[in-house]
Amino acid sequence: MEGSVTVSMAAPADKIWNLIADVRNTGRFSPEVMEAEWVGAATGPALGARFRGHVKRNEIGPVYWTTCEVTACEPGREFGFAVLLNGKAVNNWHYRLTPVDGGTDVTESFRLDDSLTMKLFSIFGGQLRRRRNIRDMRKTLERIKAVVEGPEAG
Repeated sequence: MEGSVTVSMAAPADKIWNLIADVRNTGRFSPEVMEAEWVGAATGPALGARFRGHVKRNEIGPVYWTTCEVTACEPGREFGFAVLLNGKAVNNWHYRLTPVDGGTDVTESFRLDDSLTMKLFSIFGGQLRRRRNIRDMRKTLERIKAVVEGPEAG
């Protein structure tokens, strides 16, 4: 199961990437992730860096922490991470930034791993989750857009 959303933003890719790749900003933009913090030796975005996110599923619960690992980290171009369960990636989130006339197209996507558990999840209720993720990705990107295009953006 996977999905993606693209939103055009009238801002340079580097400015947008800096907001996205600093996971401490996640709580400002995501409807479900309340906060995130770098863990271990990580102090910022880098391949292999780990962070944890404090999630409130469906904005009502359950509430839990996830451990994530950065899987793509190219300033101004892309940022991605895997959500880990028992050290194994179960969900992959990715942002791609594409310069266009007047700004940047930002695509956020997710992809569940190809395990039997995730395949069963996709069949039994996964489509509701997919719709929710797509709606939330659009909200996230629109919130980022409001910041990078807002009055303080200058």
